[in-house]
Amino acid sequence: MTSGLSVAIGDLPSIQGSTFGPSDWLEITQEQVNDYARLSGDMNPIHIDPEFAASTPYGGTIVHGLFTLSLVVPLMAGIFEVTDVGMGINYGSNKLRFPAPVPVGSRVRLRGVVSSVTEVPGGFQVEVPVTVEVEGGEKPVLATELVLRFYR
Repeated sequence: MTSGLSVAIGDLPSIQGSTFGPSDWLEITQEQVNDYARLSGDMNPIHIDPEFAASTPYGGTIVHGLFTLSLVVPLMAGIFEVTDVGMGINYGSNKLRFPAPVPVGSRVRLRGVVSSVTEVPGGFQVEVPVTVEVEGGEKPVLATELVLRFYR
């Protein structure tokens, strides 16, 4: 993990303030977007109808915001690891914004920082602001502060 963090659960407090990333680039295909649309029931034509989307200000189909959020998991997997964990959960998100669209066919990557580590019964709560950027973009496509919990 060259640009990542790997830490044992007991050492989590020692990485407060540490940054990680960027992750590797991940390309998002129309097939993935169509699959997400079917699973989520979000059939908005801006995501799944290239002909319709071509007539919009975006000029083509764009990725669902919540699909972009779900990509945080695979993007973080290669750059943020807590070992010796009995269980880890996504406890929520304090903030969530989608400042720019993700054109289908583009590539995204993630970077973040461990802003807070707090002891909770049986483990630690970690607040991790992350941003996802699209290759060649001027603004992030996702900004959120994840709240993760790791238990022994």
